[in-house]
Amino acid sequence: MLECVANISEGLRVDTVAAIAATAGDSLLDVHADADHNRSVLTLVGEEAPRNVARATVDRLDLRRHIGAHPRFGVVDVVPFVPLAGETMAGAEAARDRFLAWIADELGVPGFAYGRHRTLPEVRRRAFRDLAPDAGPGEPHPTAGAIAVGARDVLVAWNVWTAEPDLARAKDVADAVRGPHLRALGLSVGERVQVSMNLIAPDVVGPAEAWDA
Repeated sequence: MLECVANISEGLRVDTVAAIAATAGDSLLDVHADADHNRSVLTLVGEEAPRNVARATVDRLDLRRHIGAHPRFGVVDVVPFVPLAGETMAGAEAARDRFLAWIADELGVPGFAYGRHRTLPEVRRRAFRDLAPDAGPGEPHPTAGAIAVGARDVLVAWNVWTAEPDLARAKDVADAVRGPHLRALGLSVGERVQVSMNLIAPDVVGPAEAWDA
């Protein structure tokens, strides 16, 4: 089975998120919307649902009007394909490459590939600076920005609130715990502060190990 965990840059307007999610039909497994991050995560199955979601998102959202705590460079910010039972990483990479070609041809949105050859943080850091898109125009789409399309293993997104709303301290903590199996940022979320983490090898560094660090 091929899972796709699409992240879109909208978490405030629940009706808009619901309309976008509805385009996935029976291939939608879950929707998680966060108003402070102004971001929603749609868990999908297969390759058709991510395309329907991407088209609906590009039609409805405008990145120029987006404000939120989470880093983003597109209305459809990241589209990772994840191989589950019966699927391989090579199959996920092939789906990633087909999706990149599709967004370029059908939506006119530039796309950056990430996975075994390049990390998502690297794409965010280098995109349109010294890294050209892997597909599509050489400049961001005027309203949709760009899309990072990946092939990766299962990860755990895990956020820890700090006792005091001290953003500088949260950033220091994120710097201290960040490593090859854990990505971290210190973020202001409403009136509170969190260390936002992606545990990219949860069998090696899981929530308990991240908490201890």
